[in-house]
Amino acid sequence: MRFRINAIIAIVALTALVTFGQDAAAKADKKDWIQLFNGKDLQGWTVKITKHKIGENFGDTFRVENGLLKISYDKYDTLSGQFGHLFYKNKFSYYLVAVEYRFVGQQAKGSPEWALRNNGIMVHSQSPESMGLDQDFPTSLEVQLLGGDGVHERPNGNVCTPGTNIVMDGALYTPHCFQLKAKTYHGEQWVRVVAEVLGSERITHFVEGVPVITYTKPQLGGDIKSPEFANRSGELLSEGFIALQAESHPTEFRMVEVLNLVGCMDKKATNFKPYYVKADNTKCAY
Repeated sequence: MRFRINAIIAIVALTALVTFGQDAAAKADKKDWIQLFNGKDLQGWTVKITKHKIGENFGDTFRVENGLLKISYDKYDTLSGQFGHLFYKNKFSYYLVAVEYRFVGQQAKGSPEWALRNNGIMVHSQSPESMGLDQDFPTSLEVQLLGGDGVHERPNGNVCTPGTNIVMDGALYTPHCFQLKAKTYHGEQWVRVVAEVLGSERITHFVEGVPVITYTKPQLGGDIKSPEFANRSGELLSEGFIALQAESHPTEFRMVEVLNLVGCMDKKATNFKPYYVKADNTKCAY
């Protein structure tokens, strides 16, 4: 019952919230977005799969075919806890990250039931180099991508918190995932999900342009599996890497893009952008 009450409160708050993310996207030109996926190969990305060394793309899990970034399991005999993540090379702090994705086909043999049509975008993540060999999920915030099973409601856009905690409605929230109320997407349709990440201040998830959840003060906490973050519970997360998850269900991405919200905020500069929210005037050009 606690989840249901919290979810209703969150949705009511979101309907009254005019987020910066929508405003920033409206002010930006298409060319301002950084395309993280080039449509040809995995240049700029690093693979880390549980039980395998960094860079070992076991089973060709992550691949590019026909202009799509694919997560595939056709070369697996069975899944044995081999959750994977594909990390982009650069860190970000204040930004919008957007993906257009769809679930396809059947879940890999040996997969956990909860991972059916389940994937995610990891934000404020640790680096792939800092993950342990057998570590399943990076310390991060997960923008959860969920698909329906054709029968049951399965709200899309939840947040999960591997090695982290968040603040919801002014109180520290420590369960692993927040169960919200939002639209369920059945079938193999393309869905656009955007996360507005504002350093350690606030993160908001959008599904098809609709805000579904917002939370504040992302921080280390809970089940911290990485030695890098041991004994640092409560430390706010203000930046990190972006990663795409491989959690057992075949998934296709046709777009992965970022709008960086950090830059020159001097209106006299030639590279001023009206959507910036974090000033870095060392980048100003005149």
